[in-house]
Amino acid sequence: MKRLLMLVIIAGLACGSIWLAQHNKVETTVGPKTLFEAVAVGQNELTRLPMSVTRLSDAEEIEIGDGLASRYAAYFSSSESSARAEQTKMEDYLAIVGRNVSARARRKLPYKFHYIPDANFINAFALPGGHVFIGKGLILLMDSEDELAAVLGHEVEHVDHYHCAERVQLEARLRHVPLSGLIELPVMLFQAGYTKDQEFEADSDGERLAVWAGYSAQGAVHMFEAFEKMERGDVHPAKNPQQEVSRVALQSFSEYFRSHPRAADRIRNIQDLISRENWPAKEERDLQLIPARTVIKND
Repeated sequence: MKRLLMLVIIAGLACGSIWLAQHNKVETTVGPKTLFEAVAVGQNELTRLPMSVTRLSDAEEIEIGDGLASRYAAYFSSSESSARAEQTKMEDYLAIVGRNVSARARRKLPYKFHYIPDANFINAFALPGGHVFIGKGLILLMDSEDELAAVLGHEVEHVDHYHCAERVQLEARLRHVPLSGLIELPVMLFQAGYTKDQEFEADSDGERLAVWAGYSAQGAVHMFEAFEKMERGDVHPAKNPQQEVSRVALQSFSEYFRSHPRAADRIRNIQDLISRENWPAKEERDLQLIPARTVIKND
């Protein structure tokens, strides 16, 4: 009886932390760590909250996603000409790889791929309706286009499985606002992870998209191996100020690990999938475009 009472209390505290974080104004002083922790508790410790509302139509989802994407793209943009030039080239490249991967998705949405020209941004996230953002810092960790395809496939599957759409619907319910009022949602809500089951689902189905598009199944494995090194803090001492900035970015990436499954578990999940599907070994292809290894601060 005492154990049951303790579980009820813990669940109540977790729900309370989520409610408090999500009922603050969008542009409040609540920091990224607080928001990541609240979402992490809600997504990884509690089961998915049932949706009692009708699922969004594709048209509604696209409209909401377009509004959010426009706002976030402006936020992440840089006034530096070198950053803008890099962004244009990288987004052209992402569109090629992304279209190839997303063409195999179940939902035929107008997927669009955005590049964040900031080496300190080591993450990727998706929005309702098909927008996918990926940071320069994450691409700099990659050694192959196959890894890029796996990441883009993962994010496409968060859209394909309605994970993003369910998140905005839940926000609408919690904030008591119409869906049209969700354009001010903080980007952290989409950078944070989903439930453990949803993350594994996006890993597996995203890997299928990449393999069906002709990429090596080892791309995802190698990407998660890079994550595993960062989880262990397996980074070399900084030799110059530029590398020190990168170390700061990796330390901030610890919030990503709080809201996502352990890299080792994700590696095993993908390796089990490769074994079940009997996918043959395939040589990975080099990245066709590599961002400049400089840190450009956004305005």
